[in-house]
Amino acid sequence: MRPFLILAAALACGDCYAASLRSMSTLHGPLVFVRDLFDDAGPNADRVLGPGPAPGDRIIVEAAQLNAIARQFNIAWRSVSSADRAVLEWPGRSLRFDEAMEAVKAAVTAAGAPEDCEIDLPGFSPPTVPAEAKVSLAVAQMDYDGITRRFTASLSITAENMNPISMRVGGRVEEMVEAPVPLTRVLAETVLRAEDLRIARIRAALLPSEAAMSVDQLVGMQVKRPVPAGQPLRLADLSRPALVQRGAIVQIELDAYGLTVTGQAVALDAGAEGERIRVQNANSKAYMFADVVGPGKVKIAPGAPAASSTLPARADKTVRRP
Repeated sequence: MRPFLILAAALACGDCYAASLRSMSTLHGPLVFVRDLFDDAGPNADRVLGPGPAPGDRIIVEAAQLNAIARQFNIAWRSVSSADRAVLEWPGRSLRFDEAMEAVKAAVTAAGAPEDCEIDLPGFSPPTVPAEAKVSLAVAQMDYDGITRRFTASLSITAENMNPISMRVGGRVEEMVEAPVPLTRVLAETVLRAEDLRIARIRAALLPSEAAMSVDQLVGMQVKRPVPAGQPLRLADLSRPALVQRGAIVQIELDAYGLTVTGQAVALDAGAEGERIRVQNANSKAYMFADVVGPGKVKIAPGAPAASSTLPARADKTVRRP
């Protein structure tokens, strides 16, 4: 009797097509087709059932709805349990932040922002786009204020088989500059070498006043205070290395009337090349000013004070220009 009932059901179905349920389907667009639910669905396989999940989401079609769809499209399938279901999923990914930044930066620089800049987009929430789709971004309605360097714009995101996404974005433009910085922490009195430095991109607003902007300004200079790695150096925090140390015995030289007289003195100050320091003649005990001309060598400055029992006040350091 049972085979007869099965045959009768098949004859009654007439144009029905035997099919099997697809319990899990991966979609490649925003629409759901009959073929996404049933294999071997016949001529109605390409019929559209309606919109599917958004990229990155899924929907579940329960047994009752599956039965109704099968009847509507003459598909010979019937659920055997209320637990029968079909899961439809459209794989997605979050739009990469750098993708959005590239489009926004191109638009804001075209509106007058500095070419070398970074963009802050506070509160930006990347939308989900199809995982395999090639995404295109366009920026419109750019409103850029060159004084405050703030902007707002409309960001449009499109991809094949995806409904366009439009969202408002806003933020601030930060101008960037290149400046030399230490590779590692630098201690006070360190004499800088080229291998101690690297060029870094720094926000112009964070650059200290009178910062060194080239490696040539730093190589051979002595640091007055510790400087953390990656921090720009101020010219005021640099000095030329001392060639004469305070309290050291130095060779003095005096040119007068075509003659050169040499002797020894005690340095009362430390000094770099070209700086004027105080010295005391080792023999006469006279105090005078002298210019540092080399390691442990000074030259009596023209018009230096004669021998005196009073220590002269230290002159401001000056650098002799060639």
